Amino acid sequence: MPLLGLNLPDVELLANNPKSLEGRLLFAVPKKGRLLQAALNLLEGADIQFRRENRLDIALVKNFPIALVFLPAADIPTFVGEGRVDIGITGRDTVAEHETGVGQLRRERAESGNSTPTEEDTHQGCEEVMDLAFGACKLQVQVPEKGPYAKPSDLIGKNIGTSFVHLAEEYFLNLEKEADGDAGATQRKLKTKIIELSGSVEAACALGVADGIVDLVESGETMKAAGLKAIDTVHSSIAVLIKSKAPSNPQLVDLIASRIRGVITAQKYVLCQYNVERKKLQEAAKITPGKRAPTINALEEEGWVAVSSMVEKKKIATVMDELTEVGATDILVLNIANSRTG
Repeated sequence: MPLLGLNLPDVELLANNPKSLEGRLLFAVPKKGRLLQAALNLLEGADIQFRRENRLDIALVKNFPIALVFLPAADIPTFVGEGRVDIGITGRDTVAEHETGVGQLRRERAESGNSTPTEEDTHQGCEEVMDLAFGACKLQVQVPEKGPYAKPSDLIGKNIGTSFVHLAEEYFLNLEKEADGDAGATQRKLKTKIIELSGSVEAACALGVADGIVDLVESGETMKAAGLKAIDTVHSSIAVLIKSKAPSNPQLVDLIASRIRGVITAQKYVLCQYNVERKKLQEAAKITPGKRAPTINALEEEGWVAVSSMVEKKKIATVMDELTEVGATDILVLNIANSRTG
């Protein structure tokens, strides 16, 4: 299974040992950027053991028939969607950009009358397995703080810099349709010029390349430093686990997903244990309903029960206060980050 975009050492590795990936599930991981370290922490928590050699973008997993392939995050939906990689971690924004581009291409082919759906088409594309609770950001329309543009429609017909070409085209096409009152139209030429940029998009306005931009924003500090302000949100994003519609080993994909889900649960929750009188159990259970239901055991002391329940870490302080108010005692909080849950 050839993988374009690999560096020279990886190509040499495959050339010298062409069977090294045979029978292995291919798992794409961002090779750099804001998602890389969090993705590696997730793999470590799921006990996916590997060693990445210097300059190599392929790493063989020791305890599973898996090969990690380190790729640019923006390319991962393409590799997964085309079935060249079985599973991957990337941003929901890059998935939306890929799917929007594929959708636009299919519509153009259908409208031209030069294409018909094939069985291969049904196996193309990627499916979101779960969000991974990190990498939250927004794809926003940004304009100069002191410029003449106050609302998105002010940018119709202007130059827009972005690395998210397909999402930007779709956004401004809908904006133009709404402005012209022909929202039901299927074919029309885009008035707004979308300029594809691969990096430093926030500098496009200051350098006179664009009147506005469509770019990812996390804290917003970079945009403020560039003298920009947000006037609309195109898409909200978070890191996601995606899979091919036809993975080579569905059972292994499910196992990986189960492990990762357990890691996320352990990172997000703590185990709260306490004792409470049975007559006050209903009140206490409302405070700690757990993910599904609390675990309740009778104590030797008549009329009392022991309760165990999972509680979100960010809420535990308030939960402890409320439990104390209803008469709960012996409240204990256990960190389950090193435990395996499912």
